[in-house]
Amino acid sequence: MKRRFSEKKKARQAVWDRLQAERLARFPFPPHGRIPNFKGAKEAAQRLFRRPPWSTATRIKVNPDAPQRFVREEALRRGIVVFVPTPRLKGGFKRLDPANIPKDKIAEAASLSKGAKWAEAVPLTELPRVDAIVCGSVAVTRDGRRCGKGEGYSDLEFAILRELGHPPVPVATTVHAVQIVDALPWDPTDLPLSLIVTPEETIAITRPPPAPEGIDWDRLTEDDLREMPVLEELLESGRGFRPLRRGEPAPARNRGRS
Repeated sequence: MKRRFSEKKKARQAVWDRLQAERLARFPFPPHGRIPNFKGAKEAAQRLFRRPPWSTATRIKVNPDAPQRFVREEALRRGIVVFVPTPRLKGGFKRLDPANIPKDKIAEAASLSKGAKWAEAVPLTELPRVDAIVCGSVAVTRDGRRCGKGEGYSDLEFAILRELGHPPVPVATTVHAVQIVDALPWDPTDLPLSLIVTPEETIAITRPPPAPEGIDWDRLTEDDLREMPVLEELLESGRGFRPLRRGEPAPARNRGRS
């Protein structure tokens, strides 16, 4: 049976419902409303690091969600420096350096709830280029489309790196097989997937969708700046445009950004 969705919200609901109904979700419960943890997340993380550039990376960015805890842990065990965006980007980015973490504390450092003592804040202007990215997903397609839980933070984090002048790098996600659907809508601000890894399968996308060149500032508001100081930091660095106030016409330089 084909699972084709014309709306991302319907894809999310279908995936969350199936993970719960088939008892494939793992703590935290319920899977709804979040990047869902899933049975086999550890095996998917181990499988991920069999593929370059993740297998050869020295620095990667990994999202802070539950199923990617195993990715963070495996990366640290391999000596890879891990950069983790704080939830909702309220605290910018943190660095986990395995050189500063005792081996018996790596699992703790990879945990979002216990890892703060091992994490170091990184100013945006000092954020180095990473070799690869790992993001969480709710639903994905085999041609490299994805949707998260609907708040756009993974896309925004990718766009921030592009605004800083970083080149687009391969993006992987770890998911359960039931999170793979046949079709999803595509938005120009969506980050493209290069690799999808399940506990049993590795799917390389030969022609990922086009990568966004930066932030679509027209979509952001003054409230977004207050809630995510990292955006103000980006503006102060001279690399971004201030979001428009309601009713304000877009200047020529702000049009067409995606």
